[in-house]
Amino acid sequence: MVYGALDIGGTKIAGALVDESGTLIARARRATPARRPADEPAAAVTAVLDELAAHPAWAELSCLGIASAGPVDAAGGTVSPVNIPAWRGFPLVELVRTHPATPAGIGPVLVGDAVAMTAAEHWLGAARGVANALCMVVSTGVGGGLVLDGRVREGRTGNAGHIGHITVDLNGPRCPCGAPGCVETFASGTAIAAHAQALGWTAPHGGASDAAAVAEAARGGDERARAAYERAAQALAAAIAATAALVELERVVIGGGVAQAGEVLFAPLRRRMADYAVLDFVRDLPVVPAALALDAGLVGAAAAAAGARATGPVPVLRP
Repeated sequence: MVYGALDIGGTKIAGALVDESGTLIARARRATPARRPADEPAAAVTAVLDELAAHPAWAELSCLGIASAGPVDAAGGTVSPVNIPAWRGFPLVELVRTHPATPAGIGPVLVGDAVAMTAAEHWLGAARGVANALCMVVSTGVGGGLVLDGRVREGRTGNAGHIGHITVDLNGPRCPCGAPGCVETFASGTAIAAHAQALGWTAPHGGASDAAAVAEAARGGDERARAAYERAAQALAAAIAATAALVELERVVIGGGVAQAGEVLFAPLRRRMADYAVLDFVRDLPVVPAALALDAGLVGAAAAAAGARATGPVPVLRP
């Protein structure tokens, strides 16, 4: 049995065919033309589907999941990603359903990208066997998903656990979502790079000015780069501690491109957690890297589709 998966983000649009063990047996990827008119990101989705459909395993496709940057409307099949401005109420499920290669009778299952990552980490990764966990994607944006009482909780519209839009600074910068001081304005890859540059950091000649380059500079001892990650870690710690106080978490899992910075992010984050997670029931909360790294969105989209096919619209596969 083969599951199809799409992962829609502000940087890339990825696709995969996934087998029942969670192994990716085919991949496709296009850059996201995030600042272009709506039809251009849509064309990238179509191109990814075209490439997957050319693989022999497509003939065994049983279901198809879509993980998208949010907000999403899982029931309505539409997406309004903060980091793809031209997509507001965009009918992504209909676009995929009507692709010429999508088999009749397969209704694509839509979930937020962080909910998909949560489903993947609970199925195969760092949240496996954990009854109450927060899983986060820290990348172009910041998202999250919750496992409560052993089940992924996607919420009424598919956006539950969207920690990136918790306000951590009442007078902070205005987030693209419209609210002030969201976690995303401090901890996204875009925010980290922008803050490092505001402090005077510049990328090596000809190099990218992104969060990965800032992380490399931080490893080399650049204090401005370190300060940008320290600021991000503080915002993440405040939001994680607040979430843990609400739902009594047992573990926090962090994935996404920014998490690839490793201890450049995790060391100050663990230190900052001690400032915010002070109550007995949230103190010493484990914060760990995602086990599935950058494949979590795809594996989780497959898990969402397989879970919905088996049990209804709940994106869960249990170990």
